[in-house]
Amino acid sequence: MKDVSLSSKEWGNQRPGLVALSGPRPRFWGLMRAELLKISRQWGTWLLLMLTLSFVAGFYIIEATQSSLGEEIRRDPLPYLYLQLRGLDILRVFAGVFLIVVAARCVGLEYQLGTIRIILARGVGRLQLLAAKLLTLSLIVLLTLVVGLAEIVICFCLLTLLLSGNLNVLSAANATFWHDAGFYTLAVASSMGISVLMAVALAVIGRSQTFGLSAALGYFPADNFLVALLYFAFRLTNNQFWQDVSAYLLGPNLNAMGMVVTHGHAFSMGTVPLNMQLVDARHIWLLLLVYALVFLGVSLYLTRSRDIRE
Repeated sequence: MKDVSLSSKEWGNQRPGLVALSGPRPRFWGLMRAELLKISRQWGTWLLLMLTLSFVAGFYIIEATQSSLGEEIRRDPLPYLYLQLRGLDILRVFAGVFLIVVAARCVGLEYQLGTIRIILARGVGRLQLLAAKLLTLSLIVLLTLVVGLAEIVICFCLLTLLLSGNLNVLSAANATFWHDAGFYTLAVASSMGISVLMAVALAVIGRSQTFGLSAALGYFPADNFLVALLYFAFRLTNNQFWQDVSAYLLGPNLNAMGMVVTHGHAFSMGTVPLNMQLVDARHIWLLLLVYALVFLGVSLYLTRSRDIRE
């Protein structure tokens, strides 16, 4: 019987030893449409998206029960505006979970079901397929961000009308506030993007939806728990090194990003680095760039070099 095992060289342009399936080779944009179709037909995608939006709305519902906010709006409206930026942090956390699940399923399911063999046998390149998935996921990140921002704006307006009867509080928003709000939004978008790259990299490493989901969903909790271990190490040794290490962990830096880019005016959820003196906006952006390049590099290298034998 003719050997049709898929070695790394056999997936080149010629692909000797493979029986090509009939029909035209898929186009790149066709691959993207196929990915969007597959993701949109997974009921879990819509369920997680609705849960994400529900958590964001729930924050504003809780805010509506605080009668003291009405007095705060009249007394000092600018702190109230910064307080409402917490909706962005809620979106960052729960949209991150949603996007991690979507990304891990998008990549890992092809390996787990074996459909990647069929796709590649139709003439699609490995990196072409990965690029289509990454671009599709980028589009989902953008759509999630736009929908989330629209919900935050609507909920903010409804909450403010309920508490004060008008939207005059917006007149207190100065140039500094809009600058901080813009960078906070950019921070949320960056957090979403790095979450997707991390989930894709882990799914490629494990070549399984199960491994990809488990590892990706556990990455940030483990990252945050490591801060506690570093704190205990610092208390035991009294060595500043252990506190400094936490400034280079991804999860704590994402948690601190909103607070840093707004110069402490906005709220951030989650564990932050132990030594915040090392953490400023430049540090965080450079760190995110390094992590993004590592995750992307791992995905590209393993996708290109490893054999497909499942």
